[in-house]
Amino acid sequence: MAGKDGQVQIQFGALPFAFDAAGRPRILLVTSRGSRAWIIPKGWPIRNLTPAGTAAREAYEEAGLLGTVVHPDPIGSYRYAKRRGAARALWFDVSVFLFVVERQMAKWPEKAERKTRWFGPQEAVGSVASAELARVLASALPILTRFSADPAFRRAAA
Repeated sequence: MAGKDGQVQIQFGALPFAFDAAGRPRILLVTSRGSRAWIIPKGWPIRNLTPAGTAAREAYEEAGLLGTVVHPDPIGSYRYAKRRGAARALWFDVSVFLFVVERQMAKWPEKAERKTRWFGPQEAVGSVASAELARVLASALPILTRFSADPAFRRAAA
């Protein structure tokens, strides 16, 4: 949970992706609760779950996504600040895991609080408000392109 001013808090996030019928990668973004900005699913460490497991759980809770984290190591990280009233900003470091989406449920815990939308990779980079998150998304594009060129991976992800 969030700590005292000046402390950097750790979170884990999922970068959800899938392939369209033509084999092109798509990225799913969710809106934040407050500003309604486009972000990735992310949240606090969850007891008894690995960082990758936490990212997968957040993908389900915030966007109704079922799938698999592609690798146990994050593809990158970004930092953001959140203000609580007149207090100084709290800082968060988010480690981001690639998450291949197998399906999206019709109902999920935060459905009434968020919107979800599939984006083309470049469109996703341009749609997030955070420049640091955009940098992480852009750095993932070559990896997604490699996956999209691998028919075995696409079949496994379908």
